[in-house]
Amino acid sequence: MNFNRNGSMNNIHNVEKTMQKYNQLAKDAQSNGDPVLAQNYLQHADHYLRRYNELNERRESSTEKSIQEEKTISKEENQKPEVQQTTS
Repeated sequence: MNFNRNGSMNNIHNVEKTMQKYNQLAKDAQSNGDPVLAQNYLQHADHYLRRYNELNERRESSTEKSIQEEKTISKEENQKPEVQQTTS
């Protein structure tokens, strides 16, 4: 089953923002003297960091793949012999 809503876990900007939110919550909890809550928030932030890195890696490999495909298409087009039309 897929529990994601509105693709929020697939949008790199939402994941980054959520990760930053949990890091800030952890800092606030630590400064308020609650190390247990701070650790909890840090674990949440770590989860979103892993997801962020996964999305970044996927985006980079997708970009590299499309660049390679463009080079291949361009190379194939340059190798096609020109067909001359003859009139009878």
